[in-house]
Amino acid sequence: GERAWCRHAFPGKFTHAAVRRTRCRLPAMAKITETVLLERGSPRTTRLENIKTLNLSKMGLCCADLPVALLSRLRGLTRLNLSGNRLRELPSGLQLPGLRVLDCSHNDLEDVSSLEPLSSLEQLQLDGNLYITVSDNYKVMFLLPNLRILNGKDISSSANHLRYVNTETLKRRVSALWESSFQPLTALTAERRRTVEQEFVTLACAKVKYGPNSLSDYYRWRVEMLARALLHSLVEEREGETLGNSQTDADAGQTHADPSLRSPRKRRGADSGSGPEQETPKKSRQAEAEAAEPTASSPRKSSRLKSVLPQPETPSKSPRKPARADGCPPEPALPCTAPKTPPKSRPAEGPRENGTPRKSSGSTCLEPVHVLQCHSRQDSPEDFSTQLWACAFQPDSDPEPCGSSVVATCGGETVCLIDCQAGTVLKKYKVPGEEFFSLAWSSVLMSREGGTLRQCGMLAAGGRRGVVKLIHPRANCAYGEFRASRRALSALRFSPQRPSFLFTGSYDSRVVLWDIGGVDGNYNFKVSQLMILETGSTPLHLNLPPLSAERHLLAACDRGLLCFDTQLGKNQLKRSSELEVVFPLYREEDNKKNFHTIDGLAFLNNDIIASKSHMQGSIYLWSWSRTLATRPNKRREVGAALLAELQWSGTDLPYLSLSTCPGEGYLVCGDEKGSLWTYHLTEELLGRARAGKPLPPTQVLQWPAPVLRGGGPVDGPSVNSVALAPRMKYLVALTDKNMVVVWRRV
Repeated sequence: GERAWCRHAFPGKFTHAAVRRTRCRLPAMAKITETVLLERGSPRTTRLENIKTLNLSKMGLCCADLPVALLSRLRGLTRLNLSGNRLRELPSGLQLPGLRVLDCSHNDLEDVSSLEPLSSLEQLQLDGNLYITVSDNYKVMFLLPNLRILNGKDISSSANHLRYVNTETLKRRVSALWESSFQPLTALTAERRRTVEQEFVTLACAKVKYGPNSLSDYYRWRVEMLARALLHSLVEEREGETLGNSQTDADAGQTHADPSLRSPRKRRGADSGSGPEQETPKKSRQAEAEAAEPTASSPRKSSRLKSVLPQPETPSKSPRKPARADGCPPEPALPCTAPKTPPKSRPAEGPRENGTPRKSSGSTCLEPVHVLQCHSRQDSPEDFSTQLWACAFQPDSDPEPCGSSVVATCGGETVCLIDCQAGTVLKKYKVPGEEFFSLAWSSVLMSREGGTLRQCGMLAAGGRRGVVKLIHPRANCAYGEFRASRRALSALRFSPQRPSFLFTGSYDSRVVLWDIGGVDGNYNFKVSQLMILETGSTPLHLNLPPLSAERHLLAACDRGLLCFDTQLGKNQLKRSSELEVVFPLYREEDNKKNFHTIDGLAFLNNDIIASKSHMQGSIYLWSWSRTLATRPNKRREVGAALLAELQWSGTDLPYLSLSTCPGEGYLVCGDEKGSLWTYHLTEELLGRARAGKPLPPTQVLQWPAPVLRGGGPVDGPSVNSVALAPRMKYLVALTDKNMVVVWRRV
């Protein structure tokens, strides 16, 4: 803020006069002036129109530093060097009709569409731009019809093939899709036209496939362009026919009907992994039936044997659910589509007032919009057995009112990035033989040429092999990995205060703190181990209290909820827990019930924590600050300062995690039937909470029952993980039947 800046600029007494002086700062001097252009241009001249070659390299220029009006006077310019700057794009409206050679290497270009007005370009340099991908190079070849040399290579032949042969092939496929999925157009209102266009474009991008996966971004961009062009041409053709026949129709007293357009089916995520099914640490849900089998390769199984109720031995094909009792074969596994109408959400069972289920007046309405099978083995539509374990929305790098719509999901051999708005898989990362259990977003510093630093958003993922994979999604680059444990990884969490600090939980009953550091332009990085925390059992969830993230770590484990002191000033490399948080439910344990497995943990705000135990049948809300304040004589065990208890499913199925949206005061947790229990937790509601009387959920969103193509609806699976987008625009649920369900706020 201004006051903090003034204290730094004017040491000593801080007065209002100092503030007034700061408000009179002179504007920064322009980097590009007519004098600069004349000095850096050749041949030497006094008129901008006569400059043929211009060198503006290594001046630290941003897009705002390029004055369009001044540069547009360079009508005779043929060669321009903008290398070694900080350009993310070229300014809008720049016209250089004579420009033939452009060097934009070693910048920060992100979008090549700003090059389109430079249609006369023949040679272009784009190497050294971190975010320019192979798909962007193809876009450039299409946008610039005269381009012959790209990054020093002759691309004439491939560019012509791209502009003509590929375009005709895509046109035919887009036209065929329209004819097979939609009825002929009639007179449409503007609103209906926009709806039809969006439906058709979305379907075309999902269905029309061409070329290798490395060029999927380019072909999706090109298909969208062709789909819009086709629809516009059909509309114009229809309007022309209507105009030509309007007089005849009026005389004959005829009217034009508007038959309904046939909507396409929702797409199923086509990208998928491959590889044989492997037994994994998290796979078994029938512990007693598998107790006699070797469990060395399944650390999750061995930790569950003491906590799950005994189940009768039943032959089963699914590791989670028993076989059908009637002996009938299962329904055919076919691609599934989202339901035509969203299912109705039902109020929760619980206390009723005047015969009506209690409901929050400010509740949020959600509807299911997409169901994807994007983690299938060998791209098989019959794969309903791959279990999905973790999801997280990409943080907002440039916050907008709508919030982020990109979510990362992991399960089986793959990590996927999904666009919740379009219902498409943007990127996929696959490791044959791996099974991913956890992931986490962060950002690290990237050093660029010239010593400049820039934040680089990255994703970490880990699983059965104990190796953390480091991925830079924006650059389509999996740039590194390191071994975090000899056992499988169960949880990952980055520090919000120190983005390069990564906590990894593993099945060797440890949490390790790593510093993954930054990266250079070639993605070289160095990892160092800072601390080892002994948990005594498998850590399932890791959380950092928002107000003491550099001091405390909460670890929800198979045998309790532990708190660790993580301050780096101490010399201890290995540490035990500082305290254990205990809950009233523990007093009800016996030989058949073990409530110490904490399989859900999240902060609702800076102080309130939501947690649940396996077999609890409810969710606790408790205060972190009050819990610490009531710790008697620094005892290791401290009772949680409960604020409220929330009704939830009575299932004995473990590892169904919960999620919160702190900005909206919402909590969501899935159950064993595919339903989502949502809670809008206002201060007023928490103030009415009474001990021993659990609060019912605001709504229970029922399983949307997507329909198998050629078959019936899919039964509700277990919801292993959920994630809420900022501002609650989207809700994503992962199931144990290889389905990602996207809900949208309406």
